[in-house]
Amino acid sequence: ISKMGILMLSIAQKWIAQEKIDITAAKEAYMAEKCSPPDLHGDQNALMETCKKLNALIEQIDEERYDLESKVGKCNKEIDDLKIKVVDLAGVKKPALKKVRMSADAMLKALLGSKHTVNLDLRANLKQVKKEVKEEPAEAVGDWRKNIEDKADRKKMFEAS
Repeated sequence: ISKMGILMLSIAQKWIAQEKIDITAAKEAYMAEKCSPPDLHGDQNALMETCKKLNALIEQIDEERYDLESKVGKCNKEIDDLKIKVVDLAGVKKPALKKVRMSADAMLKALLGSKHTVNLDLRANLKQVKKEVKEEPAEAVGDWRKNIEDKADRKKMFEAS
């Protein structure tokens, strides 16, 4: 640590010590203002009256404390209810679904349960689509003009539909 750092630390230490002294002085001033020193001079009846006043003040403060605690409890409960409502309104985030390869039989078994055994050949009901293969004679391939005309006819056919 450099000399500058040591100097800054010593100044900060002095400030902290002065702050502690200021805080204790402020506490003493507050207590002197709010709580006057007890007057112990006098007879026993005066002391009993002072005790009764103090007990009345203590009871009043206890009632206020109880009321405030109940209000805080109600507010905390309301906050918890609102948090639950927020979660309900936001909804639970669902995890991303995984792609699973499954046969149709396995899916039906999972849906209907293991007691029901359904064997369906779903592919049997599908229509078979066959591509039309157009075979061109070998002689036609050599004539490039005819190929261009065929392509133009195909293009017109697609544009018309």
